[in-house]
Amino acid sequence: MSIILVRHGATELNRARVLQPPDTPLSALGIKQAEAVARYLASLHPAGVISSDLPRAMLTAQAISRATGLPIETTELLRERNFGDLRGQACDGLGFDPLTMAQAPPGGESAGAFDLRMARAFVLLVGRRAMLAGPLVVVTHGLVIRAMLAGPANPAATLQASAPIANTAVTIIAAGPPHAVELLNSTSHLDADMRDEPQGMAGG
Repeated sequence: MSIILVRHGATELNRARVLQPPDTPLSALGIKQAEAVARYLASLHPAGVISSDLPRAMLTAQAISRATGLPIETTELLRERNFGDLRGQACDGLGFDPLTMAQAPPGGESAGAFDLRMARAFVLLVGRRAMLAGPLVVVTHGLVIRAMLAGPANPAATLQASAPIANTAVTIIAAGPPHAVELLNSTSHLDADMRDEPQGMAGG
């Protein structure tokens, strides 16, 4: 009885450490990662797929849909935190870490507003999972997964979640309270040449 959280595949802007505009697609590496995670997830026999509607997540979800034969439900609730006018800018040139900023950037979303949206998203996921006979695959973004681990999921696992969530990493949590973490940030489905570059961004 599980919810399977999957970060989208790699993008060129992940590698360049740029806060991503909404229309950012997967890179060639990201497409390979998406196909690899799709093959792995098909072996888990999921019963549903829900995804962020941003292209980098949707392209990943489409690979999973092809491998599993499942349709994709989309929701804006699973979008990455909105960094507003900072999107398109290099993270390292800002002079601060935008991924941890509390205030809302111009045109964007504060950490508090993002956390409230994540709480609503988690309620949606638990409800969707309750309607299925098998696991629910959730295709989303790095900061979304971190927020769910820091919120509804077992707090003990939060300490293990300090490492960045890798592209197409799989995190599995129990569908029922206390939502214990069964697998955290696993990229065992990726060959060595498909792994993220260490300097790449884990969110944004």
